[in-house]
Amino acid sequence: MPVVRDLRVLLRLRDFRNLLAVRLLSQAADGVYQVALATYVVFSPEKQASPAAIASAMAVLLLPYSVIGPFAGVLLDRWHRRQVFLYGNLLRAFLACVTGMLIVAHVPDWLFYASALSVTAVNRFVLAGLAASLPRVVDPALLVTANALSPTAGTLAAVAGGGLAFLVRLLGSGSNAVVVLLGAALYLGAALVALRLAVDLLGPDHPPGRVHPSPLEGIALTARGMVEGLRHLAERREAALALTAMTLMRFCYGALTVMLLMLCRYSWSDNESDGLALLGIAVGVSGAGFFAAAVITPWLVTRLGPAAWIGCCAAGSAVLVPALGLFFAPGPMLVAAFVLGLATQGAKISTDTVVQSRVDDDFRGRVFSVYDVLFNVAFVGAAAVSALMLPVDGRSVALIIGVALIYGGTAALLRRQGQSSPREGRRRRFT
Repeated sequence: MPVVRDLRVLLRLRDFRNLLAVRLLSQAADGVYQVALATYVVFSPEKQASPAAIASAMAVLLLPYSVIGPFAGVLLDRWHRRQVFLYGNLLRAFLACVTGMLIVAHVPDWLFYASALSVTAVNRFVLAGLAASLPRVVDPALLVTANALSPTAGTLAAVAGGGLAFLVRLLGSGSNAVVVLLGAALYLGAALVALRLAVDLLGPDHPPGRVHPSPLEGIALTARGMVEGLRHLAERREAALALTAMTLMRFCYGALTVMLLMLCRYSWSDNESDGLALLGIAVGVSGAGFFAAAVITPWLVTRLGPAAWIGCCAAGSAVLVPALGLFFAPGPMLVAAFVLGLATQGAKISTDTVVQSRVDDDFRGRVFSVYDVLFNVAFVGAAAVSALMLPVDGRSVALIIGVALIYGGTAALLRRQGQSSPREGRRRRFT
């Protein structure tokens, strides 16, 4: 098979292997660190977790992606990317050690969150640099396969890192501080692997006479580009509608995630270890839903059209969330976790397809920057709303019904759009 052949060729390339190793170690460390942060906030015996604390943790994990992400390229185009991997991972290893010491010292929450925020902020530069460096280590003919392999392998590494962190905590062989230090060790490993890459190998190149905008000018240009992306998106109704639907569904998924955390912590278990085990199972079940969506969505999109499939995902969620969630029992809620994982990822894959297909190439990067911001801000916003609505035990009928209404409204909005152009969506085939 051509793909297998290309993979073999890629893995023979030393520089690609080294870059992939940096990604795998970095993202495995991210998975460890994120689980350590979540377990410290929610499942530490010495802390009484609240929805507000969970919302704060989600803000720490996701807001850097939204606030820093669109502007990361301004600085990445001025620094050697290899040095970003080296010093960025060294800095994250140091900051993770600081976070571990803060956990042991039982410092005020704001100081802990400031340290954790610093780690996740640096992460955005590393991930963006990894994507930008790939064309420097593979031939153009292999770039598609490399783009498929590297992010997928990185995601699996993050999941494996998270699983390792869960295992360390569940076996009782380490505290949250020990888990954070495990993440620090993986960050250090990523920095050491980066030393195997030549300083100038990954670029960027700076031809003589080329004038770069100052950082402030670059930030202003980026902000202006996002505004232009929004204006272009407003002229592309189908893409704007899909992005709106995805944002609403991401909001719902975030609200239910906070509810699940509180249920695992206080309603379904008598101790932190049992609650953590239930959370691990729920995350795995939701991940299975993500995988199922990746398998069935391409087939369904070619037959229904992306907007119709997003509508089906929203409509199914509107029905199943109250049908399963109002029991507030582990079994039905785990089924809901699978369904929502499938629906959310199916909608995201479809939205990506619509944006890629309906947005002009000159504006695609700017529109995806807007997409990235909306995707993460919706999740953090959902956590904030949940903090106001949820009781400590996580049982909120109002939240379940509210989320179901948002899903239903999203499905109705998409159906109305489909009725205004019933044949056009079905004729289009997306790949």
